[in-house]
Amino acid sequence: MVAATLALQPEDLAPYESHDPAPEDTPIGARIDVRNVTQGFALRGETLPVLEDVSLTVEPGEFVALLGPSGCGKSTLLRLVAGLDAPLSGTLHANGVPIAGPDPSRVLVFQDPTLFPWRTVRENVGLGPQAQRARRGGFARRATSAHGEAETRIDAALELVGLKGFEQAYPHQLSGGMAQRAALARALVNDPALLALDEPFGKLDSLTRMRMQSELVALWQRTRVSVLLVTHDVEEALVMANRVVVFSARPARIVAQVQNDAPYPRHRDDPKIVELRRDVLAQLGLDA
Repeated sequence: MVAATLALQPEDLAPYESHDPAPEDTPIGARIDVRNVTQGFALRGETLPVLEDVSLTVEPGEFVALLGPSGCGKSTLLRLVAGLDAPLSGTLHANGVPIAGPDPSRVLVFQDPTLFPWRTVRENVGLGPQAQRARRGGFARRATSAHGEAETRIDAALELVGLKGFEQAYPHQLSGGMAQRAALARALVNDPALLALDEPFGKLDSLTRMRMQSELVALWQRTRVSVLLVTHDVEEALVMANRVVVFSARPARIVAQVQNDAPYPRHRDDPKIVELRRDVLAQLGLDA
């Protein structure tokens, strides 16, 4: 049992040592196609425009960062891709299938870990498999088999994010970085094809944030899931993603797409990153 005074810190966990790509037989992430999407919201009897004629393709296994000013509509696009909202016009597809609602293959991770405080880390991570078992129902033998499979997947997800050994900790006993790891494990436990991240490290201190950025890149390389990352941090986008999509102020339009082929692991002072940072800031109308 974990003592109530336990304070778990990011340095208690071993860092990821490798950025090796996943084996060839690892499942590939989803292809996402966004075509001519416009979105707005009702406000005082009028429509507030948020997205305007946005078209974007995410290739299977690609890491794409959505970068732009705060409040420009990046998170709105993420919700559309996750199937939480429907656009006013335009189409969205995942692997050629229209996105008509939420699906376990597309998982959204928010800035707050949103862990249930009365559940342990293991119980929080296991919510997805638990919901799937409840939907399936079925005979006792099949339910027992599904439970065993779910436990194996939970173990694998916890090990993947470096939380093995902390399964019985409660959210109040975790540092910010560890709580976000638990949220990532909960997202990964159902083997999603798309990981949609809405500024997942925005509330972390700078040192923990940089560490988590490195670890997320390692997770992406191991799983080959497709990733859409919303951020307004230019360096975060360039250190993590292999393509950066730059948005204008609201209503958001795509003003540039910057391919980033710098090798991993990346450092903020790499000449390639410095050059790309200058280019991206220019696209945003800012001085480097």
